[in-house]
Amino acid sequence: MTFTLKAQEDVHPKSTDSLNYGMLDEVVVTGQFGPRSVKNSVYRVRTISQQQIQLRASTTVENILNTQLGIRFTTDMALAETDIKLMNMSGQNIKVLVDGIPMLDRGSIRQSLSQIDVNTIERIEIVEGPMSVTYGSDALAGVINIITKSGGQQNLQVSARIQEETAGDEYSFMQKRGTHNGNAAITWQNQHWRATASGTQNNFGGFQGTGEGRAKEWAPKDQLLLSGALGYRNTKASTNYRLSYLDEDIAKRGPLNTSNYKALDQNYITKRYNHSLQSDWQFSDQLNLSASASYQDYRRRTRSILRDFRNGTSELADGAGQQDLVKFNSVFFRGTVQYQFSDKLQFQPGIEINSQQGNGQRIAGEPRISDYAFFVSSEWNPLLWLHLRPGLRFTKNSVYNAPPVIPSLNAKINFSNNWAIRAAYARGFRAPALRELYFTFFDSNHSIEGNTDLKAEYSHSFNAYLSWEPLTGHSILVNSTLGGFFNRFENLITISGKPDDPSINTYANIDHFKTAGITWENKLVWKDLDATFGFSYISREDDLSNTLSDVPSLVWQPEVNANIFYQIPKWGLGINTFYKLNGKLYDYIIDGNNQLFKAETEAYHTMDLSVNKVLIKHLTLVGGVRNLFDVTRIRNTSPGTGDAHGGAPGATAISYGRSFFLGINVQWSK
Repeated sequence: MTFTLKAQEDVHPKSTDSLNYGMLDEVVVTGQFGPRSVKNSVYRVRTISQQQIQLRASTTVENILNTQLGIRFTTDMALAETDIKLMNMSGQNIKVLVDGIPMLDRGSIRQSLSQIDVNTIERIEIVEGPMSVTYGSDALAGVINIITKSGGQQNLQVSARIQEETAGDEYSFMQKRGTHNGNAAITWQNQHWRATASGTQNNFGGFQGTGEGRAKEWAPKDQLLLSGALGYRNTKASTNYRLSYLDEDIAKRGPLNTSNYKALDQNYITKRYNHSLQSDWQFSDQLNLSASASYQDYRRRTRSILRDFRNGTSELADGAGQQDLVKFNSVFFRGTVQYQFSDKLQFQPGIEINSQQGNGQRIAGEPRISDYAFFVSSEWNPLLWLHLRPGLRFTKNSVYNAPPVIPSLNAKINFSNNWAIRAAYARGFRAPALRELYFTFFDSNHSIEGNTDLKAEYSHSFNAYLSWEPLTGHSILVNSTLGGFFNRFENLITISGKPDDPSINTYANIDHFKTAGITWENKLVWKDLDATFGFSYISREDDLSNTLSDVPSLVWQPEVNANIFYQIPKWGLGINTFYKLNGKLYDYIIDGNNQLFKAETEAYHTMDLSVNKVLIKHLTLVGGVRNLFDVTRIRNTSPGTGDAHGGAPGATAISYGRSFFLGINVQWSK
C-alpha cells in the first residue's frame, strides 16, 4: 500500500520547541495499512527526519545512513560504485523503495542509493527483517523506504542550496577539485492541484589518495538530477505523477605507461528515467483503494579511450568490455484494498506485478524475469494490549518455482503504557537477479560469469524487541529498545571462484547461512537537546565452520553509534554530532599453503560535526567537518581481496579523508 504523507518541516529553528519533533509520535507508512504512529506500529521502524538530514548537510544517501546501527557500505574502487549491508546481509537482499516503489538496479548491488537526490527527501524509513509478504523478492534483510517531499501548507515555496566541500585536503572553488553541490526547487499548490520541480548538480573532482600520476584512487563523478511532479486531490481521491531523471558520468583516468606514453581512460555513463503514478480512493470510512505503477529505464555505457601522449592522438579502445552499453527496464504495478470491519479488525488483499528485462553485449539474449503475486494480510486487536498482523503471499515467478505460500506473523504486546514488545516470524524468498544469471563481465579488474544454474534463496527469520518509555512529557522523552534477531538462509547466492577455473568468479549457492544479532538503542529528548545512543553486536556464519572445528559457527562484530542535536534558539544556532564505531571484522580462509588463516579488518571510528546558523528569516548558513578522525584506509590482513574486484591486499579504502564543508540554504514561501 502506498501513501504519500503530506508534511513539510521548517529547517529554521525558531523557538525552544525547535527540536520537539523528537517529542512527537512520528508517523510512518512503510508496511502499514495507512499512516500510523511509530509507537502503534506492529513493525519496528527507524526514521530519519528531513530536519535531521538538513542539519547534517548531507549530499548523498550514504552520508545520511553511514552512522546508523547495522548499516555498512563497501565501495568497488574499480567501478566507483557503493553497495550497502544491513544486518550483515548485502544489497541484493535489501529492498530500496522510493515512495513505496522499488528502485531498479542493474545488478546485485544497490548503486541506486547513490543516484537519489537528497534534496527531494522528506524522510527515510528503515524496517529490519524480512518483508517478503508485503514487498516480495529482495526484502529478506529489510526495507529502506525513501519518502519524497510533497509540499507544505503554503501556496508557493521556493528553495535554493549551494554547498562547497573539500575532498580531504584537495579543493578549488567551483572547479574540479573538491565537491560542489547546487539545488533549486519550486512548489506550487492550491486547493486541488500541486506541482513541483527540482534540479540538482553534484560535481566530485575525485581524490588522488594512493593513485599514481594522472590516476586517482577515488574517481571523479558528475551528476545531474532532475525531477518534477503533478498531483490532484479532492475530499475522496488523490493522484500523483512523478518523473525523475539522472545523468551520471564517472571518469577514471588510467596511469601513464612510461614505456609507450599511452594511457587508458574510461567513462561510466548512466542515464536513468523513473516514471511513477500513485492514486488513492476513499470510498467510505471503511473502504479504501490504493494503486501504484511505475516504468523505469536504466542505461549504462562504458566508453574507453586509448590516449597516445607522444603523438597527441586518441582512439576508442577495443579490448574486452571496453565499449559496452547495457540496458535494463522494469514495469511495476501494485494495487491494494483496505477494508475496516471494526475498530478491532482490518483486512488488506492486494496484487503486485514486477517485470524486469535486460540486454547488452555482455548479457546472453534479452532475458526477462517477472513476478506475479497475490498477498493478503490483516490487523487484529483481539485485546486492548494485543495487536496481531498475520500475512500470506502467493507468488508465481516466470523462471523459478516460488514456494506455494510465504507466511509472516507480527505481534505487538503492550504490558503497560511504558512497556511493549514486538515479535515476528517471516518466511523469505528471492529469485536470482538478471545479472546473477546472465551477465558476463571481464576487464582488468573483474572476471565474472553469470550462472543459469542458480537456485532461488529462501529464509526463516525471527526477531523480538522490548521497548521501555519511562518518561514522557512536554519537555522530556526517554526511550530504550533492546532486541535481537536470527535469520537462517537456504541457497544464499554469493560470489565464488569457478570450480574448474578459480581465476574466474561466478555466482553460486551456499546451502545454509545464518545471521544473528542484538541491538540496544536509546533516545533522549530534553528541551533543546535530542540525542540517540546505540550498540549492536551482529554476526554471520563462516563458510568453513561446517567443515573445520577450529572455525566458530558465527563471527561477531560490534558497533556503537551516537547522534546528538543541540539548538540554541536565541542565537538561531544548532550544533550537531554524528558518530559511529565500526568494529573489527574477522574472516577465516584457507591460504595458498592450505593452512587456516584468520583474516582481520581493523575497526575504525567515523564522526561528522555540523553547525547551522540562521542569518535572517529565509537564509541559513551551514558548515562543518566530515570524517573528523581522517580515516582513509584500514588494515586488512586478508592475503587478497576475496571477491571479483581489484584492489591492493592489506588495505581497504574507506574515505577520502577529513573534509570541510560550507553551504547556504535559502527558503521562501507565501
